[in-house]
Amino acid sequence: MSATVTFKVPTPHGPQSVTLAYSRTGGGEPLLLMHGIGHHRQAWDPVISALAAERDVIAVDLPGFGESEALPALMPHDLPTMSAVLSELCRALDIERPHVAGNSLGGLLALELGREGLARSVTALSPAGFWSQAERRYAFGVLLSMRQVARRTPAPVVERLARTAVGRTVLTSTIYARPARRSPAAVVAETRALARAERFTETLRSGRDIQFTDDVTGIPVTVAWGSRDRLLVPRQGVRAKYVIPRARLIRLPGCGHVPMNDDPALVARVLLDGSR
Repeated sequence: MSATVTFKVPTPHGPQSVTLAYSRTGGGEPLLLMHGIGHHRQAWDPVISALAAERDVIAVDLPGFGESEALPALMPHDLPTMSAVLSELCRALDIERPHVAGNSLGGLLALELGREGLARSVTALSPAGFWSQAERRYAFGVLLSMRQVARRTPAPVVERLARTAVGRTVLTSTIYARPARRSPAAVVAETRALARAERFTETLRSGRDIQFTDDVTGIPVTVAWGSRDRLLVPRQGVRAKYVIPRARLIRLPGCGHVPMNDDPALVARVLLDGSR
């Protein structure tokens, strides 16, 4: 089910209204899914049906991305604010301490929710925040280039490229190890989502000084990294394990930065095992 929800978020300037788009399907314990910067909730589509067989799956468009509205002007698109927004989202949807999973920026948010005691478990796929400064600058440069290409390429050209395996590789090989497997419609939709991401620059800028350095205790934590991640290189997973020593570190063979489409069965299994 695709829907929107509007709720209030406490801020130093008083309660602010936030409207987010989400989809919800399945049954069982709740599992909240969060995408990466510039993406949208449909990034999870390849694994939704497998997850929904055992979980109440909520996939959300983060503020300013996909179909979700940007945050009000008085609210920055930074980590503490995003965490507060997601906490209030769960309250609005009557979800108490869900399992949380995220990819890239979403993985960082999942870990932050776990650190704050707001999650039953955390599964983070190539989470942001475990980079060196050189690795962060490289990743931000790549993301900015992808954004420029998405904004400058006319829609008919994107549609024409998406019809062929070579074209899909040109458009998405930075984040997928097997871009030819992505459907043409999905490639067009996610290229459009990246081009239209209302708060891309502000969200990226807020990550310049982020380094995840706190342990996440008291709940199961899984960190999984694609062996062919070209955006956040796999050695960052070793750093994550050092910061969160009780975390289960899993290698995703043959997967890129957004692994859900590269190996849906493996990723679904990791998500289900991590949310038990």
